[in-house]
Amino acid sequence: QGQLLAKSWSSLFGGQSGAALQGPIYSFNGRNVLMDPLWPRRLAWHGSTPRGGHARRWDCQGWRSSGTAEGMATALGEGRLLAGHRHNCSTP
Repeated sequence: QGQLLAKSWSSLFGGQSGAALQGPIYSFNGRNVLMDPLWPRRLAWHGSTPRGGHARRWDCQGWRSSGTAEGMATALGEGRLLAGHRHNCSTP
C-alpha cells in the first residue's frame, strides 16, 4: 500500500523489543489486519526472542495440528514487534 513500516531493516528489529510499528498492516490480499474481522487475534508470528535471536523452544518448528507446541507471537496492537508471548501454534 506504499506506507512506511520502519526506516530500515535494522530499525525494525533493533533495540530491546524492536521498532514500534505505526499505521495499518496489510495482508497479501490487501486487507488491513488491524481492522478486518477476518483477523480476530491480530498476531505477528516470529519465533524470536525480544532481542531478535531464535527462540528455539518456541518457534512452532515441526508443529502438527494435533500438537500442543507453542510459538512466539506478538499482538500487533502492542506496538513492539518482538515483545512476544508464547501462543499455542494451533492458534489461527
